[in-house]
Amino acid sequence: MVKVVVAYGAPEDPASFDQYYTETHVPLAEKIPGLHRFEYGKVLGTPDGSQAPYYYMAELWFDSPQDVEAAFGSPEGQAAAADVRTFATGGATMMIAQVS
Repeated sequence: MVKVVVAYGAPEDPASFDQYYTETHVPLAEKIPGLHRFEYGKVLGTPDGSQAPYYYMAELWFDSPQDVEAAFGSPEGQAAAADVRTFATGGATMMIAQVS
């Protein structure tokens, strides 16, 4: 399995980010073909108590790197990816990880 991890920087308006993410972005992401698991949530901090470098994180799980490529090449994947610019005023970092 592989997962796409999206780490969101602190938004300009956290309340608007939270509302938009759950009401608008989540339904878009859930339509991505080949998606097996989708988890998301607010970053609470770090183990040492310092401020975390990210505000929010999401993990999207797929069978293979090829499935990730197909998923984000699909109309649904492109719509979800394009939507990030709508609400992620603090930026977003996307990474792909092999799950062991």
